[in-house]
Amino acid sequence: MIYFLIYLFFEVVISVNVFGALGGIGAFIEIILSALLGVILLFNTQNTLTESFDALATRRISPEVFTQVNTFGFIGALLLIVPGVLTDIVGILLQFSAITSLIIGRFIKPKQPHEFQEFNDEADVIDVEIIDSKVSTSKDKDA
Repeated sequence: MIYFLIYLFFEVVISVNVFGALGGIGAFIEIILSALLGVILLFNTQNTLTESFDALATRRISPEVFTQVNTFGFIGALLLIVPGVLTDIVGILLQFSAITSLIIGRFIKPKQPHEFQEFNDEADVIDVEIIDSKVSTSKDKDA
């Protein structure tokens, strides 16, 4: 909740300053243009998804990169539609994969790559002893 209030504070301060400098008509044009750009990027996500699926299928990108590119691009397009200067700035920055990689690297620790090990016949064998409870022992025969 505190992060939302901090964001809201900066959004209002930045928007008032920028819209004050642009004037009423300039602010209206900025809101319309950023929303139009966001809608165009949302319609373009179909092409981006198709290209990303092809790259994922041919193993040119990893599943993590596939998720990053498509998720942050979609969120950035939605932020461009929302009125406000700070949301527009963040929305544009999320369209660049270098920025999203920095965000991911900052908050999410990368997984260690799996090392390939040679197959060892004896390393994968589990020794098991099967005990049948119906087998009588010599004590049972004596009794």
